[in-house]
Amino acid sequence: MKPRVSVQDSALRNGNFSLQINPVRSEDAGLYEARVAYDTEVQSCQVELGVITVTTSSPSPVAENEPLLLSCNSSHRASLVETCWFHNRPPVPTSRTFCSLHGALFILRPAMSDAGSWCCQLRYSDNEVISATYDLQILGFDGPTDPVVYAAAGSAAD
Repeated sequence: MKPRVSVQDSALRNGNFSLQINPVRSEDAGLYEARVAYDTEVQSCQVELGVITVTTSSPSPVAENEPLLLSCNSSHRASLVETCWFHNRPPVPTSRTFCSLHGALFILRPAMSDAGSWCCQLRYSDNEVISATYDLQILGFDGPTDPVVYAAAGSAAD
């Protein structure tokens, strides 16, 4: 896992034997065990790392008006009960534009207003709630809705 993994050597003296993984990948999910031996004493602990990912059907930035599928997956072993999607905080309504699928969200015609922070929240049969955020970038035209722009002669026009 090198060079994504590090241990703070200076923290070991204070009893902190934390492992840092940056960036975390889907394949990093699983059980981790740490063992520390000092003189004749051995201590150990186990930590399970769960990983959640949000992916898109096409690479970012996404072209405006091109259908898009946002998928949310987790390494959690229980049965998925509910998926909720949030865009820039408020819940996303299910409609002709936003069709909620099992663990995924289909956006039929992405618009510039769909850019920003998308959060998926997964609730499982054991009542575990897991969430992740994806920053969606939309490539499109964010100009006036009227295609005619007037400018005074001799001035600049944008």
